[in-house]
Amino acid sequence: MTGKTRLRAALVTATAVVTAATVTAGVSAAGPEKRAGEPGKKQIAHLFDRWNAALRTGDPEKVADLYAKDAVLLPTVSNKIRTNHAEIVDYFEHFLKNKPVGKKVETIVNVLDRNSAIDTGIYEFTLTDPKTGAKSTVEARYTYEYEKRGGTWLIVNHHSSKMPEG
Repeated sequence: MTGKTRLRAALVTATAVVTAATVTAGVSAAGPEKRAGEPGKKQIAHLFDRWNAALRTGDPEKVADLYAKDAVLLPTVSNKIRTNHAEIVDYFEHFLKNKPVGKKVETIVNVLDRNSAIDTGIYEFTLTDPKTGAKSTVEARYTYEYEKRGGTWLIVNHHSSKMPEG
C-alpha cells in the first residue's frame, strides 16, 4: 500500500467513524417514542375512561376530584371558565343532570415527559333530558392536559367545545 493509499484509507475510515458517531448521537438525542419512565400513549388515552366512569356516578365531587386544584375547565355547555374546585363542581352539578355518557371518536395523545401529557380529539356524549327522557347526542372537540402530581394523574386543563358544523 502506498502512502497516498494509506492516507485515503485513513480518511475514509475517519469519515465513517465521525458519520456513525453523528448518526448515533442524532438518534439518541431524538430518543425513542417512549423514553424510560414515561407513560405510554394508551395509558394516557385511558384516563378518559376514568373520567367517564366518574361521570356515570352522578357525583360532581367525584368528577371534580380528577382535576388539579389549580385546573382550568373550559366546558362544552357553559360560557363560564371554571378555575377552581368549587366552580368545577358547580359545572358538573348541572351537566350531570343530563346523565352524560361519553365516547371518544378520535384521539391524539402526546406524551410530553414522565409527568405530563395531552390528549386531544373528538368525543361525543349521549345526553338524556331529565324531564322527558329524550336522548340526544352532542359531538365536541376536546383537549385534556394531564400532570402527574403526588403519583396521581390529574387534569390541569380541559377544553371542550361543541363542533361548529354539528
